Amino acid sequence: MAQKARKDRAKSNAAALNNLHIGSLIVNGLFLLLNFVFRSRSLLTWFILSIPSFVCQFTLEKTGRPSFDPTTKALKSSGEDLAAPGLTEYMFDVIWVTWAAAILAALFGNWAWFLWSVVPAYGFYKGYGMLGAARSMAGLSGAAGVAGSDAALAGNRKQRRAAAAQ
Repeated sequence: MAQKARKDRAKSNAAALNNLHIGSLIVNGLFLLLNFVFRSRSLLTWFILSIPSFVCQFTLEKTGRPSFDPTTKALKSSGEDLAAPGLTEYMFDVIWVTWAAAILAALFGNWAWFLWSVVPAYGFYKGYGMLGAARSMAGLSGAAGVAGSDAALAGNRKQRRAAAAQ
């Protein structure tokens, strides 16, 4: 049963990575074609803002691509789950936003690269949320320690009544 799950994940990862690379080829090829044939766009901006997308694609390829034994063709590793939430999901978002910005910049002009500013803004938002969660968790553990010591000092009901009577 576990082997079937590994094979399914390997097949799913391979398909997702192939689609990712084909999409990247189409989007970046279209940008370059429109740039050289119709209107000149900033190739430096395209290159600089595409670097994070290329890095994400490379990372997803290295971690998600299934590996097979060359002699027996048996599955050695199915790769990390590319449908997992968290950082993997964020890397796909970076790639898709970069593609959207590239297409819009090719069609409407260099100002469309401002759409790419969503990527770091969302990263800061998520980072700030995780920082707030870490602070609240640290605050709760400190507050729990203080509340626990107060509860230990308070004792049971009979002891509290005796303390209040004095």
